[in-house]
Amino acid sequence: MPKVIRSLSLSFLFFLLALTGFSQGRTVVDFDKGWSFQLGDIDDGQKTDLNVAGWRTLNLPHDWSIEGKFSKDNPATPEGGALPGGIGWYRKVFTVPAGSKDKQVFIDFDGVYQKSDVWINGHHLGFRPNGYISFRYELTPYLKFDGPNTIAVKVDNSSQPNSRWYSGSGIYRNVWLVTTNNDVSIGHWGTYVTTPQVSSSSATVHIQTNINTNNVKNKNLKLVTTIVDRNGKPAGSVVTPVYTKAPAMLHTVEQDIDVTKPELWSVERPYLYTVVSKIVQNGVILDRYTTPLGIRYFNFDADKGFTLNGKPMKILGVCDHHDLGSLGAAINTRALERQLQMLKAMGCNGIRTSHNPPAPELLDLCDKMGFIVMDEAFDCWEWKKAEFDYHVFFKEWHKRDLEDQVLRDRNHPSVMIWSIGNEIPQQSDTSALRIAPELAGIVRSLDKTRPITTANDNPGKNNKIIASGAIDLIGYNYHEFDYATFHDRYPGKKFIATETTSGLETRGHYDFPSDSIRIWPTRWDKPFTEGNADNTVSAFDNVRPPWGSTHEATWKVMKKYDFLSGFFIWTGFDYLGEPTPYKWPSRSSFFGIIDLAGFPKDVYYMYQSEWTDKTVLHIFPHWNWTPGKIVDVWAYYNNADEVELFLNGKSVGIRKKKGDDLHVMWRLKYEPGTLKAVSRKNGKVVMTREIHTAGKPAKIQLWPDRTGMRANGKDLSFVTVRILDSKGNVVPTADNLVNFKINGQGFIAGVDNGDENDHDSFKVNYRKAFNGLALAIIQAKEKRGDVSLTATSKGLAPATVVLHVK
Repeated sequence: MPKVIRSLSLSFLFFLLALTGFSQGRTVVDFDKGWSFQLGDIDDGQKTDLNVAGWRTLNLPHDWSIEGKFSKDNPATPEGGALPGGIGWYRKVFTVPAGSKDKQVFIDFDGVYQKSDVWINGHHLGFRPNGYISFRYELTPYLKFDGPNTIAVKVDNSSQPNSRWYSGSGIYRNVWLVTTNNDVSIGHWGTYVTTPQVSSSSATVHIQTNINTNNVKNKNLKLVTTIVDRNGKPAGSVVTPVYTKAPAMLHTVEQDIDVTKPELWSVERPYLYTVVSKIVQNGVILDRYTTPLGIRYFNFDADKGFTLNGKPMKILGVCDHHDLGSLGAAINTRALERQLQMLKAMGCNGIRTSHNPPAPELLDLCDKMGFIVMDEAFDCWEWKKAEFDYHVFFKEWHKRDLEDQVLRDRNHPSVMIWSIGNEIPQQSDTSALRIAPELAGIVRSLDKTRPITTANDNPGKNNKIIASGAIDLIGYNYHEFDYATFHDRYPGKKFIATETTSGLETRGHYDFPSDSIRIWPTRWDKPFTEGNADNTVSAFDNVRPPWGSTHEATWKVMKKYDFLSGFFIWTGFDYLGEPTPYKWPSRSSFFGIIDLAGFPKDVYYMYQSEWTDKTVLHIFPHWNWTPGKIVDVWAYYNNADEVELFLNGKSVGIRKKKGDDLHVMWRLKYEPGTLKAVSRKNGKVVMTREIHTAGKPAKIQLWPDRTGMRANGKDLSFVTVRILDSKGNVVPTADNLVNFKINGQGFIAGVDNGDENDHDSFKVNYRKAFNGLALAIIQAKEKRGDVSLTATSKGLAPATVVLHVK
């Protein structure tokens, strides 16, 4: 992908310039700034000559739905996030440099939700219905080089419901203007890099490059391909003549480069090379294109599970939808990076792109940070799940969309599994015998280096997808009780748990007793009339839906058998839409290990204690209760033999894990004061943790995850808001309304608190705390300077934090 060069260091860029000269041949320009937007359709007479008087000026990416009001009456329904859809128009006026007159100019959309039509200077370029796919149009024949050009985009998200979760609406991913040489250039997604032979001593890198030629008289063309390491040093190079003969306009060149003692890409050390491809003629560079390269080898084995670079390991993954909480579906690299950093700290090493192609930035980050990706294509095929979902377009568009996904994503070392469907309604119908092999054939025609799976909620013998023989990995959604007998059902087959768990929790809420399992709802097809009056769910990891399990139950099975190659938990983060077990007034999920604002729920620390070497001692719940109430206290811990708990200085007992226990528990009569936990190994103290009874709310604390931001108009700082008592303890029941005031080179991009039932807009300058916490997301402007954020609340001491935009 050519945009990889955006993230390279200056020293690396200077190296490339020195290596190849200053004739760039290709430019990739951020095309996000300065768009006009109008919500609502326009008259037919305006569609080719738009009058934007009264339209709003904004920068992309943009999601107009997240700016709306929550309502059960919105056509998306609470299942789709209870936010408005509709039709929106975008328009941008731009000029093209005179030097581009003899070049090719393209516009690349990373994703538009959904049903987009694009015009340039009144000429209709095309229609793409899929809201998640990336696509390109050539602008060259319709451009004006002596005046302004107008590009217009209609986005139609009015046919609803069309999703089982929050989709967002608009040009919600990045847009790029790409200019290349007219006579000869490397094609769109024009390289395919594989590593057919890899060892610790050497690796063979195979590069297939597609070259477009508009002038068959081109002579003396050479394709110069160089592999560059992370320090900017060449690791290997090859030069191949390019022969152009009429009438062929597309030429494929295949090359091999041997790398001695390669640095292997792994989840612990995700080492990245860059493949630099240059078309050169008589010493002049006509085009330059860069591709990420991670040298690694992996295998799924029917008996031994998954290995990466010969090392046995389990894929410890999560599923995630594409929304970014209060930012909505509008992509932001820093917001994605924050999510992945939190998951990495938990010990997670895998991401499933549920249930559609992700933003390119997610795969870039997974390459750099060390995550194994299951790249998923479809949530349905020909049969619907929602009235207006992708089944409407599947027959006409599935081939084009799937091809584009594989071509775009196949060079990412993080991508190790293709998924061609999630819980497909046709999995038990004979039509799957036709469709599954066709989809798998499309993938294999473009990439044979990765296994193909489907996520099956009905993985039994009547599953026609599995019976078709089209997939390489048998994907189980849930059914953890069937894992042990997998090989009895599918002898010699390879296993992946494509979706598991669906545990339900509200961050900071606790119901007692904690040692009994609640099945909410009792049946998926019946109304749920039980639960809590305030639509909360206990955070003790003891509530699950009828199709799922608790986090501990699934992990106990998964860790037991080598042939279980790994799993993807539903979900890493809460997401907008699909409220379960409740319906309205709930408007977001309860499934996340981390809540919508990015605050970990308690089960986060269970995984951290199991999946990392970091010493963990986490005790919960909070210690603010009615005197005399019977309260269960849990502890997650590792690197220790035991935990002793003290209440107001008096020991209430030592607990040790027994058998396959993942936590220990005490049942106490509440009295205010201090809970203190001490973990020990061989009698020596490993870690100590304390929880104090909090007094009344007294003050606000602001804690930014970063005090510095880049002056690029996109960078973010996530500021946690804590309500404290006079002694500095978080008040775990605080729900104070906090108002924000901001000055300087930043603005409030969103506010949140993690409450699945809060109907306040995410785009205001206030938020009620939820169980003691809230969040303000600050976005940098494009000028350097300071940003001052002040938080106030009636009766509380205010707080101010200063951020620096550099």
